[in-house]
Amino acid sequence: MGVAVSNWTLARAVASCGQIGVISGTAMDTVLARRLQLGDIGGHMAEALSQFPIKEMAERIWDRYFVPGGKAEGKAFKSKPIMAMDPPKALVELTVVANFVEVWLAKKGHSGLVGINLLEKIQLPTLPSLFGAMLAEVDFVLMGAGIPRAIPGVLDQLSHAEPVELKIDVAGGEPAPTRFDPAPFGQTEVKRPKFLAIVTAPSLAQVLAKKCTPPVDGFVVEGHTAGGHNAPPRGTMQLNDIGEPIYGERDIPDMAKFRELGLPFWLAGSYGTREKLQDALAEGAQGIQVGTAFAFCEESGIDPKLRAEVVALSLAGKAKVYTDAKASPTGFPFKVVPVPGTTAIPQIVEARERICDLGYLREAYYTPEGKIGFRCPAEPIDDFVRKGGDIAETVGRKCVCNGLLSTIGLAQIHFDKEEAPLVTAGDDLEHISRYIKPGQTKYHASDVIDLLLGR
Repeated sequence: MGVAVSNWTLARAVASCGQIGVISGTAMDTVLARRLQLGDIGGHMAEALSQFPIKEMAERIWDRYFVPGGKAEGKAFKSKPIMAMDPPKALVELTVVANFVEVWLAKKGHSGLVGINLLEKIQLPTLPSLFGAMLAEVDFVLMGAGIPRAIPGVLDQLSHAEPVELKIDVAGGEPAPTRFDPAPFGQTEVKRPKFLAIVTAPSLAQVLAKKCTPPVDGFVVEGHTAGGHNAPPRGTMQLNDIGEPIYGERDIPDMAKFRELGLPFWLAGSYGTREKLQDALAEGAQGIQVGTAFAFCEESGIDPKLRAEVVALSLAGKAKVYTDAKASPTGFPFKVVPVPGTTAIPQIVEARERICDLGYLREAYYTPEGKIGFRCPAEPIDDFVRKGGDIAETVGRKCVCNGLLSTIGLAQIHFDKEEAPLVTAGDDLEHISRYIKPGQTKYHASDVIDLLLGR
């Protein structure tokens, strides 16, 4: 969910209740670096870093980013390198360690199951992210927003600490390999997690079940009402009168075809009630994936003031979700919540001076010289066009990277202004008041689970 909305605190709370707690693995390197620059509130990062297998590596990261007492208010965060085809050693180390830290904290103090969710669209950090999570003995890896055919084999190789390769999509040409060698981390064997692919159509599930070596271990079947990125409608995308993609019968998954695969699957997208859970079980599902309900509970990573504002909107019956066909640089529809002061508001986007300093959603492309460059339709327009991008692709694009980090209280300062947050949620947002007890304005992860299980 977003960037560190489903953080270690939330995943631990869910796993402690006997369910699978899943952390977001997106931008963990930036998250760790900025948490340290805030002074490591609560000392949790120091605790997890002390458990990392290579003491000197953890100390290098601490020395580079930790600010005693936290950085001064109004001062920008120290930047870090952007991931590339051949990233610097320090960035690889930071990515491995950051994912270890998040998973280790999520697994601490209970015997429950913890997973990590990565995006196929964000390919460059995938290998070191996976290995860092595996060093902390993550139980599941989930991945969507693409076709993650290579991941089951990669997990096999990483479990034996073997060098691995992952082909990166490059616009206008053949994929190019990026590589990761676990040797510097001193391991010979690590636990191999199970792999669940997030899909929307049975045709993709059939490929992943029958043509991957080894096959995937199961699926999350995610409908278009789920938060974050959605799969585009099948066929030609049509928009309604307010600019949202129109989904139809072809976009409803055929459950019979999923059952035929013989692998466990979970259903996602507006399944946050006991009745919907029972419906999913009746369809043959193992269970459900729930995101929006947990995103606004007290354990989530959303900035508390922003979280309270969204909960208040839901209690007042005013919480709305808009499926923005243009927001994400990936080209996938992206759910946004139009909270005042956030980048879901057009005036906020128009007033923002474009900058691409994080680069998670950049697209790789071949330059005229045959080298690989990177571009993002949310970066400065002249830069994007100079790199061969179509100016039409820049219309309506939002800097999702900076916006999501701002949502969890890690906003960067650019041009003397703090980046505005970007809130994402599924269509079920307007009903999160169902988890709040009468007379209350807050709720916890355990309240969500109690309602789902009918306690």
